[in-house]
Amino acid sequence: MAGLSFQPQAVILDWAGTTVDFGSRAPVQVFIEIFRRRGIQVSEAEARGPMGSAKRDHIAALLALPRIAVEWRAAAGHDPTDDDVQSLYQDFLPLQKETLARCGSDVIPGIPRAIAHLRCQGMKIGSTTGYTRELMEVVAPLAARDGYEPDVIVCSDEVRAGRPAPWMNLEAAKRLGVESMGAVIVVDDTPVGIRAGRNAGAVAVGISQTGNELGLSPESLTVLPQTELNRRLNEAACRLYDAGAELVIRSVAELPEVLLG
Repeated sequence: MAGLSFQPQAVILDWAGTTVDFGSRAPVQVFIEIFRRRGIQVSEAEARGPMGSAKRDHIAALLALPRIAVEWRAAAGHDPTDDDVQSLYQDFLPLQKETLARCGSDVIPGIPRAIAHLRCQGMKIGSTTGYTRELMEVVAPLAARDGYEPDVIVCSDEVRAGRPAPWMNLEAAKRLGVESMGAVIVVDDTPVGIRAGRNAGAVAVGISQTGNELGLSPESLTVLPQTELNRRLNEAACRLYDAGAELVIRSVAELPEVLLG
């Protein structure tokens, strides 16, 4: 496997689809449900489109889609407003918290071992997420129970703007005590997360198989024909490379091999 040409001081990882929630399925379910309750049908592809953004921004992006805006106008009698975004967001938070507690915080296989290997090489482990601190208070303890506990967690509601802005990555590096973003690798499963890493001046590594770009559970992967899986993985990798990834791997479990050989 082709690797990177340097050993970083720190790795900053996304959460859903990158280190937990194989397939990044928990937020998709909730986005679809909060719109369904308002009489609006949102497809899985539409729900996945803005993934990686702060969740309020994600809702606003969905409401801005022309088809959904038309349906909203028909159902609500007016064009979508910021108050509508806020109302949907208020529906989103408790439902997402419930979903994360039930099924959205499982650590992706191979992650604890990979992180331990990176730490043995002296690397600091940071993390960023489109989830709020309130939601991460659900996710983080469950992930820690399963063996994954980064040194730093920066949430979307703790900075001035979420991805693709660089602020979460810069804040994570600051808390880790890393002075140069050129010594940081940002790992993410979404194009917007890759752009955020590049905007922060870090090297960006994309995740194709466990994340939002493929969007499949481990069970679904086992029944997918290999030729179809390869096709989808290639398409996912292309989207991540187009966003600025220097390298795309299937899972964070492969990261030590990429960095250390």
